[in-house]
Amino acid sequence: MNTHTTTAGHAAVPAWKEWLLTTDHKRIGIMYLVGSMAAFGVAGLMALIIRAEQMELGMQIVTSGTQYNSFLYFHGAAMILAFLIPGLTGFAANYFLPLMIGARDVAFPRINAFSVWLFFFAIILALLSFVIPDAPDIMWTGYPPYSVNTSGNTAFYVFTVHLLGFSSILGAVNFLVTVIYLRAPGMGWNQLNIFVWTTVAAFVLQLVFIPVLAAAVTLLLFDKYLGTHFYDPSAGGDVLLYQNLFWFYSHPAVYVIFLPAVGILFEIIATMSKNRVFNYKAAVYPGIWGIVAISGIVWIHHLYISGMPDWIRLGHMVTTLLISVPVGILVLSLWGTLYKGAITYNTAMMYAASCLYLLLIGGLTGIPLALPSMTLHLSETSYVHAHFHFIMALFSAFALFGGIYYWFPKMTGRYADGALATFSFWMNFIGVNVTFWPLFIIGKEGMPRRYWDYEMFKDVLVMGHPFEDFHKVATVGAGIIAIGMIMQTYNFIHSAFKGKPAPTNPWNSRSLEWTHTVSPPGPGNFGDTDVVVDENWTPYEYNK
Repeated sequence: MNTHTTTAGHAAVPAWKEWLLTTDHKRIGIMYLVGSMAAFGVAGLMALIIRAEQMELGMQIVTSGTQYNSFLYFHGAAMILAFLIPGLTGFAANYFLPLMIGARDVAFPRINAFSVWLFFFAIILALLSFVIPDAPDIMWTGYPPYSVNTSGNTAFYVFTVHLLGFSSILGAVNFLVTVIYLRAPGMGWNQLNIFVWTTVAAFVLQLVFIPVLAAAVTLLLFDKYLGTHFYDPSAGGDVLLYQNLFWFYSHPAVYVIFLPAVGILFEIIATMSKNRVFNYKAAVYPGIWGIVAISGIVWIHHLYISGMPDWIRLGHMVTTLLISVPVGILVLSLWGTLYKGAITYNTAMMYAASCLYLLLIGGLTGIPLALPSMTLHLSETSYVHAHFHFIMALFSAFALFGGIYYWFPKMTGRYADGALATFSFWMNFIGVNVTFWPLFIIGKEGMPRRYWDYEMFKDVLVMGHPFEDFHKVATVGAGIIAIGMIMQTYNFIHSAFKGKPAPTNPWNSRSLEWTHTVSPPGPGNFGDTDVVVDENWTPYEYNK
């Protein structure tokens, strides 16, 4: 349908214009989803190129180390800043948080629309790096002095971070005000969905730490283009200042991604198990808010090999291990919610179950990286690369995919489940294990991260095989993931238009987005009736 019927006496508005000028939080959520999935596709292509290049010794695809760095820069920056954070705090929060609290929209709809367009402008700016003659050549971290001395366009990186950061700050203010002031009458704080709690916590982290990253990259811009010396030791600056500022934001950013992903898992697992959330208050207060409290004092473990007194290393070893306590509380709550549940194993639940496995592997492999005596050997190796993907990138992406399958009937009125969905899940799950387990093995033996060629290690054998054999296996795994993702994308698009029609509440959930709205929800979310809840209502009322 190309036009929308309006009230008498008013001209019909083209559908494209309705989307372009929309302030509806649900449409803005869909726009975030489309943009983040597009970024995921391009960044995934970069990952395939990286893996194909490392499949054998010597030059395979890239024409220079500079070009390889450009691919690596886009892959890392796009996956984190343009896929995971916008997908979780943009798409999922926009579409479902107001529905979960009984609100008709967010507190500031126009600011919400402005934030999504800032996000799209940032994606366009990042994509332009493929066509300008001096593409960014700074990895995704932007470390000086390389990012200052390189001939690449560091300004593209800085302005992209500025746009994404400004978009995130606007979203954070908007949603915090929404949750505080627009909850349905009668809804207390202990009646919120866990996803609402984790999203609120993520937005608090964004508000606190994004300005630090913005300051760090702005000083980088000044050093390169205005001749300042903030990061130049020869002129009184400190090159490690940037790393401290960058990771002071970027480690809490792990939890900006981790927390909403865990929140999605709680919604899926509670609904598909037909159980209340196990130990709700412990999950919220010492769990979610414990992570927020500790997340700002663990960043130094990213700099263990950068030169610092041993007492600082030991202190941050303690804080790094300490944050596993609130994370562990959340994980125990997830497992406890499964206990004696009547579990429905659809595609969403399969992704949720796989996330528990990814959490286990990622968490256990993170313990050596918290210990200075071990991380001095493992840091900057493929071991870190594999650990990081298990605990954050793959875990969060799988949680987001599970959330899409879970809420797909709400967004479209149709199911996305089926044989193709199941097959693509198994392709993705098998692919990630085939890709990253070999990197753990060779990383432990010293395979460096970010190397586009590893000729100097050709004589190093692991279990009787050279590094090259492990890279070949990892590249095969990346190909399996690519097939699974292509199939999944096709399934989403096909199901949105021709999927099996779903009832309003196909999972028999007790949460407001399922019980009080049609699928998909119309303008104003709840029709002419305001949502009111009583003091005994919870979104997980399955034991009654």
